Amino acid sequence: MDAADWNARYATDELIWKAEPNRFLPPEVAALVPGRALDLACGEGRNAVWLAQQGWQATGVDFAAEGLAKGRRLAADRDVDVEWVEADVSTWAAPPASYDLVVVFYLQLPAAERGTVMRTAADALAPGGTLLVVAHDTRNLTDGFGGPQSAAVLYTAEDVLADLGGLDALVVERAEEVVRPVVVDDGTFEAIDCFVRLRRER
Repeated sequence: MDAADWNARYATDELIWKAEPNRFLPPEVAALVPGRALDLACGEGRNAVWLAQQGWQATGVDFAAEGLAKGRRLAADRDVDVEWVEADVSTWAAPPASYDLVVVFYLQLPAAERGTVMRTAADALAPGGTLLVVAHDTRNLTDGFGGPQSAAVLYTAEDVLADLGGLDALVVERAEEVVRPVVVDDGTFEAIDCFVRLRRER
């Protein structure tokens, strides 16, 4: 999906996603000291807004103006400041070594573009910074529930590590499949995600 597709999807009065942060974010940052945070492909901005509520100096980047507009409204409702950047994350250059936390949640891009974004994310980390990546796992297409139905935009934790191969300063703290319950009208199903947590050494 391109920016026009996402803008069309976000052009609603209500949030497409809920206003609360992604389930994986709060426990993963609970022990971190708030600093500068970057949310790449932030969509409607819920994670950036939540981080700002926790004391982070948050920046959200996305190419969908409609999504960013919702993020601005959510930030205003929560009385927090977030820097919003309208840009394509596959070409946007983050300030290097500037962020204590970078999150990339449910980015859906073909492998070559995804690799560029992952390297941008890693390069943006300050010494001691943490990179969190969560996405629909490749195996979700056959064994999980929901998510994109194109294998071209799905990937594994191993794919993310391969994208970042050669970056010796990164320490792998976690790289694996995780199962996420999805509650719908028909019941509760299991989605399979890939989860990667990396830290840049000081």
